Amino acid sequence: MKHPNCPQCPLRRSAVFKQADKAALSFIQKMKTGHQRIPAGHEVIREGDADPRVYTLYSGWAFRYKTLSDGRRQILNFLLPGDLIGFQAQMFDAAPHAVQTLTEAELCVMSRRSIWSLFEASPELAFDATWLTAHEEGVVDDNLLTVGRRNATERIAALLMYLYRRARAIDLLERDALALPITQAHIADALGLSLVHTNKSLRRLHRLNICHFSHGRLVMLDPRAMRTMADYFDSPIAQRPLI
Repeated sequence: MKHPNCPQCPLRRSAVFKQADKAALSFIQKMKTGHQRIPAGHEVIREGDADPRVYTLYSGWAFRYKTLSDGRRQILNFLLPGDLIGFQAQMFDAAPHAVQTLTEAELCVMSRRSIWSLFEASPELAFDATWLTAHEEGVVDDNLLTVGRRNATERIAALLMYLYRRARAIDLLERDALALPITQAHIADALGLSLVHTNKSLRRLHRLNICHFSHGRLVMLDPRAMRTMADYFDSPIAQRPLI
């Protein structure tokens, strides 16, 4: 499948992504080895992969997760278009986590070797890749705070608010509604909740007329109340690199 030309990438039209100069765009273009379209439910990276490739999520949704030996799963983060996938795995002998698509997705593909060339030939882009990894670590830190200190309803409010704001920043909303391709099971696995507790908390948010999430569609009825419920008063979303 022919991959889009990096300078004309539609994602770069979004104000949330930093502008790159011609030299950086040319270097990124050379790093790309292909473009893949894969179905929903496909494992992009398997936990323990010895030589995983690196990707940029061009379209669709995915999530990063780890599992216990009995199959119990912890979702670490949800991935949206523009996110770099697999960079962390390059620092280890094997991938420490797995990545699976939530929807049909398109991925820009980079070889493992091309990532190391960043540090040799383009320190600025290497810093950008490191920034993205550090930022994702910050997201995991926030999730740990959520699981450790927020109650069930506050956890769900914080997660939905986070995903809504991120999606809005890359123009995924339609009439203030978000097509959110996660299930209650995904929410439970991300927040350390049972399915029963997840369902009750979502119904409480709906009953309070704060938000409505049903059949993959999220509508924020009262964003201000949602932020208060979640104790979620994050600063404006910072511009991020796009590799």
